[in-house]
Amino acid sequence: MSRRFAGISSNRRRWRPPPITVMHRQPPLSTHEFSRHTAAAGLVLALAAALVAVGGPAAAGPPSEADAAMTSLAARAQRAGLRVIKSRHLVLVTDRAKRQDDQLEELPAIFDDAFEVWCRHYQLDPDRLAGWQAFGCLVVDRDRFRTAGLLPDAVPDFVNGYCAFHRFWLIDQASPDYRRHLLLHEGVHAFTTTVRRLDTPPWYTEGIAEWLATHRLVAATPRFRQTPIPTAASDVERLGRIETIQRLRESHDAPSLDAVFRLQPTLHGTITSYASAWAAVAFLEGHPRYAAAFAAAEQGPLDAGFTDRLTSRPDFDIASARRDFDAFTADLDYGYAFEPMTVDWSAGRPLAGDSQSSTAPRTFVRPDRGWQNTGWELRSGQTYRLAVAGRCVIGRLDAGDQSRTLESGADGISLDWYRGRPVGRLLAAQWDEQPADGGRSRFHLVGEGGETTITAITTGPLFLRINNAPANFPACRGRLDVVIHGDTATTSPKPREPTTDRAADGKSS
Repeated sequence: MSRRFAGISSNRRRWRPPPITVMHRQPPLSTHEFSRHTAAAGLVLALAAALVAVGGPAAAGPPSEADAAMTSLAARAQRAGLRVIKSRHLVLVTDRAKRQDDQLEELPAIFDDAFEVWCRHYQLDPDRLAGWQAFGCLVVDRDRFRTAGLLPDAVPDFVNGYCAFHRFWLIDQASPDYRRHLLLHEGVHAFTTTVRRLDTPPWYTEGIAEWLATHRLVAATPRFRQTPIPTAASDVERLGRIETIQRLRESHDAPSLDAVFRLQPTLHGTITSYASAWAAVAFLEGHPRYAAAFAAAEQGPLDAGFTDRLTSRPDFDIASARRDFDAFTADLDYGYAFEPMTVDWSAGRPLAGDSQSSTAPRTFVRPDRGWQNTGWELRSGQTYRLAVAGRCVIGRLDAGDQSRTLESGADGISLDWYRGRPVGRLLAAQWDEQPADGGRSRFHLVGEGGETTITAITTGPLFLRINNAPANFPACRGRLDVVIHGDTATTSPKPREPTTDRAADGKSS
């Protein structure tokens, strides 16, 4: 399809509404139309003509023209007996009957909050876009909107949401949280296609919409707070992006970063595509090695060449990014933060020390970090023994008005478990570039607990961490001391202290 008409078709998506009831932290059973450049050129031309014919702003124009268009559409909705709710940047029309606490009246104000975030993300002055406005239709009965002339026949028979420049439509949702997320997702498309003329590959088009729309509400008067990687599942009820990535990792179906970049436009995509696109954008926006390069790329043209320009930048190391993305998706969870989870990949020093002497290599591991490079290199096939001492704080237990500090040694505690193991347990691993089971590259566990014997699977650094959920890291403190007993007989050099990121120059070692 000609790039000229991509602004309409690039925002087309199709998904099945999530079920009314979902078990806690389970992903919605939804599918999306992960489509871009999928409508026939004739359909796009017809839609563009239809939008202009009914007064819809098919492109950004002077504020007076936009105001006139919105006024015309709102008047048409009122004549049809539809409910019209307005704010500075959104006119929302719906045929949903008023219900107590339906939260619809709050949506335009929340949209305005989000608009400010979108402007800041692209380094735009919101005051200079004060006249920007979108027109959204929250639909229960499509025929009412067709009869009112607010749903042109040229608009495809979308299942859940569709955006064309300043105008978008969404089907009403059973979940207020999911309805709000969908409204904002479509709002991001309206914003990026009109303000930034976005026409990027699918991973960025949909990933940035998911990333900028993911949020929670704060304060008594609900206010939008962007939470690109949510702290708790309750913040993003039924969204399911994190659970989807976790499920893909467990089934060895998780995509590589290159696979996400190659996502193709399809008529019917899946939640997997949306979760993967969201994960890629979240990773590039947040990881300290790539955030600056990604932000700089976003200030340039948002067109079909976006991926190539990003990956060819001199300050973007694609080989490093591939490995870091695999590490990110492997450990992704609620409360994930990049600073404590960033991995130092530098090569370790060869182990050389008498296993029975005080010169045996030593290191330590902190409970408020992810995988930590010990600074020591293991030799493939050789066996080592770890001796661990100390205790550390691994979180707090709150019960009513009582709060208790939780401490643990290297074996962990049975009171709480994370990913199948006691919280607080020492884990030892090496990075496995090509797992035997065919899954994505990941940390391969070689030992656990306070007194453990490990056999190296490769020649490379030994990594340690204390088993815990990332959301608990802020409450953790202390360290465990580790002695590594090997089989060689020479004196070892003094190790460096573990660190989570030695790549201050933007690239991994």
